[in-house]
Amino acid sequence: MSHTPRPLIALRADASASIGVGHIKRSVSLAKALQAAGCETLLLSRPSDVAHAIATPAGVRHAMLTGLAAGDIGNDDASADARATIDALRGLAPAWVIVDHYSLGADWHRAVADALGTRIGVIDDLGNRTLATELLIDHNLDTDHRTKYAACLDQGATTAMLCGPRFALLGPAFADAAPNAIEHPVRSIGIFVGGADAAGISIAAAEGCRTHAGFTGLIEIATTRFNPQLTALRAWCEADAAASLSVDQPDLAAFFGRHGLHVGAGGGATWERCRVGAPTLALCCAANQLAVIPTLAAIGVVATPTPTHALDAASIGRAVACLLGDAAQRHSMAERSRALVDGRGAQRVAVFLNASALQARRASQADAGLAHRWRNHRTTREASSDTREIDWATHNAWWQASLARDDRLMLIGSVGSIDVGVIRFDLPADGRAAEVSLYLDPALHGLGLGGRLLSAGERELHALHPAAVSAGVDATVRADNAASQRMFSAAGYTRCGDTVWHKADVTNNVAGASAAKDFA
Repeated sequence: MSHTPRPLIALRADASASIGVGHIKRSVSLAKALQAAGCETLLLSRPSDVAHAIATPAGVRHAMLTGLAAGDIGNDDASADARATIDALRGLAPAWVIVDHYSLGADWHRAVADALGTRIGVIDDLGNRTLATELLIDHNLDTDHRTKYAACLDQGATTAMLCGPRFALLGPAFADAAPNAIEHPVRSIGIFVGGADAAGISIAAAEGCRTHAGFTGLIEIATTRFNPQLTALRAWCEADAAASLSVDQPDLAAFFGRHGLHVGAGGGATWERCRVGAPTLALCCAANQLAVIPTLAAIGVVATPTPTHALDAASIGRAVACLLGDAAQRHSMAERSRALVDGRGAQRVAVFLNASALQARRASQADAGLAHRWRNHRTTREASSDTREIDWATHNAWWQASLARDDRLMLIGSVGSIDVGVIRFDLPADGRAAEVSLYLDPALHGLGLGGRLLSAGERELHALHPAAVSAGVDATVRADNAASQRMFSAAGYTRCGDTVWHKADVTNNVAGASAAKDFA
């Protein structure tokens, strides 16, 4: 298996009391996933103790832009920000610059792309400004993201879109987070309205639970040291014997899992709560959250006060009281929210960004379990010639025997340390064509990985068994599997019948070379 240099992907985001910590948090989550996918990362921000305090303990390299003031970007200094970013990255040759900033638009994107010869990706959920980007990431729920951004993107440009809660940029702890244990009656309430909470909504939420909902159980409030209301929060919790304050938790997976009801803002933590299945009263604490909360409330994923934008203790308390008395609604909210988010959004984006580095390695017995899970998934079986579910004992015996065969090559495709699929070649000894079969991790479908896995497998086949491919390679593809037919056609295979595709020369191997750029 050949090795390629680790590409650098730079991320640009800010944090402050006024804009909160969400942009930095999700950029750090993406950076961690990128590291697992085989990339180097560098997070750039304006001078900020907040950004440094979040990035550094997480193992993400962070640098502050020089010559810029701390805090948010004014309308008149985006160009200065672009120059500072260019200066910080000059000579580092980043493959991508991923920007998570509402104040940076197309002029900034073009200036940085042109000066550095890099590709630009944008994390956004507003759709309120012009964007010059090859990749758009928007984790919000929407019926049609292309329509949402139609007026924002350059006409005629190809922009890949990774959109919806499937691409929510959550930290590694959420991939395997235990589900919330729904309880009745509710014994405790968790409150988290952002790491900064400059408006002091945490106290209003706590007062709503105590005074207006009459809740007497434990209330735990989570926040960070950068909350300007921290002193007042400490005082409120000290005055309430059944209240506690948690500051600077590295992640909130356990926090969201241990309380029977949550009150929180409709920002990025919404998707963290969804992943855990935490019944939530969602508060609209910023204008952009009005695009999220009503939609989620309409499909029963969260509840909201009446009216939706209400943030006073009385309105919050009335809504909390309704949820405390309705176990069926809390159960339903938990199930629907977990169905939206699986915690692998950052991994999907990272694999997409470094898909060109996909390599194929020899499979081992340690890979039998993941191959069994992937092979038995509904989407894999529906695309296979054999749609039966295979029991573990049968699969494991077949896997062991296959690894021992000289006429079968078993490979695992990986992007960095992330395993993404299985590819197998059967090698006839009678001069007939080799036969290929492959399937992906079902959670990573739609990222252009199939062609890349096929290409990487063909390279390994040619390197390890050059004589065995003199007659080419055959693939059997179901007549109703249009996606696989397109993939094999793009990889240079020719259809030879209803289900058989043939490639005469695997040395002419360019399959998947443009998949990441052309994906949409």
